[in-house]
Amino acid sequence: MKNLQEATEKICELKGSLVALDALMAALLHELPQAQRAGLRRRFESHTEVARTVMLHATISEHTLQAFELDVARMSALIGS
Repeated sequence: MKNLQEATEKICELKGSLVALDALMAALLHELPQAQRAGLRRRFESHTEVARTVMLHATISEHTLQAFELDVARMSALIGS
């Protein structure tokens, strides 16, 4: 039972860290001028394709892939706004 508790605590810590990074990214994106956002969008699309290819050839759960695609779509929308 101790291992399950430790795993649960670690997952919660990771979630908190992810939310903090997400908030930081949103704030940074809102501060970028539109011209820089266009370049960022192209680079982000390139990097997400690489990440997608790596994940598709790795042993990763479907939940991870779905979360990745959802967050990529959300971040793309933030970059474009």
